[in-house]
Amino acid sequence: MRERAAVLCGAAAVVAGALTAVPAEASPPSTADTAHTAPLTWKKCGTKKYPTLQCASLEVPLDHSRPRGRQITLALSRIPHTAKKYQGPLLVNPGGPGGSGLTLAGFVASALPKAVAAQYDVIGFDPRGVGKSKPALDCKPGHFAAVRRDAVPSTSQIEQANLLRAEAFARACGEKYGDVLPYIDTISSVRDMDRIRTALGARQINYFGYSYGTYLGAVYAKLFPERVRRAALDSVVDPTGVWYDDNLAQDHAFDARHRAFMAWIAKHDTTYRLGRDPEKVEAKWYAMRAALARRAAGGKVGASELEDTYIPGGYYNGYWPYLAEVFAAYVNGKNADPLVEAYEKFGAADASDDNGYSIYTSVQCRDAAWPRDWQEWRTDNWAVYAKAPFMTWNNAWYNAPCAFWPTSSLPSVSVANSKAPPVLLFQATEDAATPYAGAVTVHRLLARSSLVVEQGGGNHGITLGGNACLDKHLAAYLADGTVPRGRGAVDAVCEAQPDPKPLSSKVAATSSRGAELHGLLGFRR
Repeated sequence: MRERAAVLCGAAAVVAGALTAVPAEASPPSTADTAHTAPLTWKKCGTKKYPTLQCASLEVPLDHSRPRGRQITLALSRIPHTAKKYQGPLLVNPGGPGGSGLTLAGFVASALPKAVAAQYDVIGFDPRGVGKSKPALDCKPGHFAAVRRDAVPSTSQIEQANLLRAEAFARACGEKYGDVLPYIDTISSVRDMDRIRTALGARQINYFGYSYGTYLGAVYAKLFPERVRRAALDSVVDPTGVWYDDNLAQDHAFDARHRAFMAWIAKHDTTYRLGRDPEKVEAKWYAMRAALARRAAGGKVGASELEDTYIPGGYYNGYWPYLAEVFAAYVNGKNADPLVEAYEKFGAADASDDNGYSIYTSVQCRDAAWPRDWQEWRTDNWAVYAKAPFMTWNNAWYNAPCAFWPTSSLPSVSVANSKAPPVLLFQATEDAATPYAGAVTVHRLLARSSLVVEQGGGNHGITLGGNACLDKHLAAYLADGTVPRGRGAVDAVCEAQPDPKPLSSKVAATSSRGAELHGLLGFRR
């Protein structure tokens, strides 16, 4: 297998040399370049849930160093302000990278206190390549079609098959979008945001981003500090680890979160009958995984698909009651039907996920350096797997196209910033997708920032999800710029909401504001 891996990595080097990767410049475009941005034409596109939503499109340069060259189109949305006091545009982003922000504008405007939301034009947007923006990338439709090989490469044959799959995805992206990939990156998206600002006729923007959106916001503040009025960042990416090291850190955090879920099931043994010892409950989960590796449930859910189904539980504990019932039905009742249903709800990739994954890889593989020697991936991931088996190899294969990516990587961006106005950070201590240490790092790098911590919280994306304490800080900041100031590393602490109860699982998983929020956020980052 070692020889085969070397051949594949050699092939990746050949593919990488086939495209000319034009570096994104670190300096912002000149005022003359952006002055010609046309004003936006807004049209009604409201839904039953968000009837006042409006939509527009904006042309931006594919290559911002050539502002009059090829143009691409961004899809925008807006909930317009209604108050006499107007505080400007509030751009919102759900993360990913690859998440669509069009509907998020409606959610944010409705979830904020009415008096606060009314003072802003809440602006959603599909970043370049995403959703309704054009071109929308879809490198290899059906890449996640079931049933995939087991994520854990326990044999050389399994490892080879997964390597070939990752390499095929990277090659397909290069063949299909070779002229676009060098410009799908965070810095280019940041410059797009500044074009949106210009088209809105605003001297400054306000910004609110979740997850990867925190990195997007931090990079915008780095390049354009004088154009930031306010910025709230929720579930903070560690910018010093983008992206290879951050993904390894995720693996440890997701394993801890999965164990917390197993402990929750054990606590509610009278409902689920899976045992009162969390370690024994966990052993049953891995036994279920082993059985599915041998024979997929319903011809759809193998070991990798099982992981896909349960990873969302690491993002949001509102899914725990539903996932626990599925687990219990399979183990105690020998009934795989609920598992197949859960996979189709939480794990199965549809066409929109193909687009999201194409952008996820395009941005992450381009943003910063990744190992091109598969031996480094193998060594690192086996070492992490020994301590944190739940998601390690699933995550490794999710990111593995970056070992073969057909463009070179850009230098990573330092977001250290003493020029930006006070930025408000929100972070749960047990967040798996963006571990707590990243927020502490960003708090240190952003000289005037304040950090609000949800103590004991494990969800990813915590504001506007039902925690009144967190939402109070967000509303005060957006209302008049108020930020908490503490004496230590943390400026304010909010207690986490209690874990869910094993009520009707479908109600618990789908009916709350938290569930609505997590349906809008891009998983994985």
